[in-house]
Amino acid sequence: MFSRIFALLQVPKKVEVLAEACMDLLSHQKQLTVGLPPEPREKTISAPLPPEELTKLIYEASGQDISIAVLTQEIVVYLAMYVRAQPSLFVEMLRLRIGLIIQVMATELARSLNCSGEEASESLMNLSPFDMKNLLHHILSGKEFGVERSMRPIHSSTPSPAVSIHEVGHTGVTKTERSGINRLRSEMKQRSSTPSSPTGTSSSDSGGQHMGWGERQGQWLRRRRLDGAINRVPVRFYQKVWKILQKCHGLSIDGYVLPSSTTQEMTQQEIKFAVHVESVLNRVPQPEYRQLLVEAIMVLTLLSDTEMNSIGGIIHVDQIMHMANQLFLQDQVSSGAMDTLEKDQATGICHFFYDSAPSGAYGTMTYLTKAVASHLQELLPNSGCQMQ
Repeated sequence: MFSRIFALLQVPKKVEVLAEACMDLLSHQKQLTVGLPPEPREKTISAPLPPEELTKLIYEASGQDISIAVLTQEIVVYLAMYVRAQPSLFVEMLRLRIGLIIQVMATELARSLNCSGEEASESLMNLSPFDMKNLLHHILSGKEFGVERSMRPIHSSTPSPAVSIHEVGHTGVTKTERSGINRLRSEMKQRSSTPSSPTGTSSSDSGGQHMGWGERQGQWLRRRRLDGAINRVPVRFYQKVWKILQKCHGLSIDGYVLPSSTTQEMTQQEIKFAVHVESVLNRVPQPEYRQLLVEAIMVLTLLSDTEMNSIGGIIHVDQIMHMANQLFLQDQVSSGAMDTLEKDQATGICHFFYDSAPSGAYGTMTYLTKAVASHLQELLPNSGCQMQ
């Protein structure tokens, strides 16, 4: 931490670099938020700011914690480096939430190093710039990675903890496969699910890699938490949301209604529309819950490919989520798993549901599809919806 705060002594130079970094990210159409959700604690940067105003905003959003403020500035600078050198890392990301990125970084260190949250936060603050950039890159890349303690050369003068960040063996799971949509599309045409274990995945869920439940545990929860923290969404997600809004009166997300009239005010390809949809999703403070909402919406967007002209009414995405979770719990109870079905206190979602793969007999997409069909039948009691 000493090295990070010491760097703050070079304020004039650092502030100029920070302002340039923000300008680079904004020029690549990437907005920033600093601080942890919800608003107004989490503050959005959507336009260039004078250097002094920028640093003041970050300091306030960091709860006037100088160490968090310095770390936030450092991550902004690294993000700008990556958006210039590897813009492909930021595909389908519109808003980079620095507070949540810091949070998942600390969570990953706590999990990997098997230490307390306080120790993980301290370790994060003391990471060398190289390790910090490496950890950030792995989070952005969407690849599975691990963090281990390692031995530094004896002549090393760095005060940072000795860690090694590395990519975990190739899982064969692409971003598209993570969404489960391709498989769901084919299953909607011809159901051919193979049996799998509760809270697990089928043997083909990860491109042929065979892993036991113990090795898989936490994998999908982590993945959703990471993707939710950096606001990663499936390809053409916002365009698909625009299409589904044309077939209903609106989408209700976390108590806020995204009305169908939005499609009359903004075009399908308009960046303003995408930012508006994302701002609604960003009202959700838990990144893993946000990501499950994205999965539920993706199931709904499949309706845009059907001949159904109008669904009518407002579709309550949260209700669909909780209905899917309840269906999952019913299957788990039937399998005798009552003693292990802990729920997240903030959202009421079962931890195992967060940690289930998208596809497979016990996958989240299976239950979300059933929940969507049930919800639509309530809106259209005579429609005979065929999505189940």
